[in-house]
Amino acid sequence: MSTSNQVWESLNTTANVGNDVENWYGVQTRARHEKVVASRLCEKGVTTFFPTVTEVHRWSDRKKLVELPLFSCYLFVKLAPCNEDRQKVLRIDSVLSLVGPDRTGTPIPSEQIEAVRILVKKKLSYTCHPYLKIGQRVRVRSGALDGMEGILQSRKGDSKLIISVDAMQRSLAIQIDGYDIEPI
Repeated sequence: MSTSNQVWESLNTTANVGNDVENWYGVQTRARHEKVVASRLCEKGVTTFFPTVTEVHRWSDRKKLVELPLFSCYLFVKLAPCNEDRQKVLRIDSVLSLVGPDRTGTPIPSEQIEAVRILVKKKLSYTCHPYLKIGQRVRVRSGALDGMEGILQSRKGDSKLIISVDAMQRSLAIQIDGYDIEPI
């Protein structure tokens, strides 16, 4: 249903004199306040990245292009890891917290932000997928292995499902590339 992708972004070109190296952080906002928060952060001189997607919404009497956040209730900011910069963000109305433990935020690798930026900028086709972590318990949702559960493992780019028989302390590994899997 997605027709095009856009990026709403502010790049602050002024150097932060005396600050440590800046990192990207996720900011959680109140629902439907992402754009307002991004605007307020830009006014404060904070570098922001707010990826959006434009979708066609249909009602019984009309169709309209609607710009929506790619990640609902989230946007990204580039900050030095100091309390002054964190407080500048946390004091903005409708900001709930920085993403991470104790509201201090967990840095997001630049490569991950750049991957999202490229995906949105080049208007590549994508679908949302549940977050899966290596070592996580998962269930196969398609094909001959439908319903099978195990531990997700990856080695040299191949995804495998580890099925264990706990009582015997034995395991089997099954290749699951191409299967639809979900977290349990």
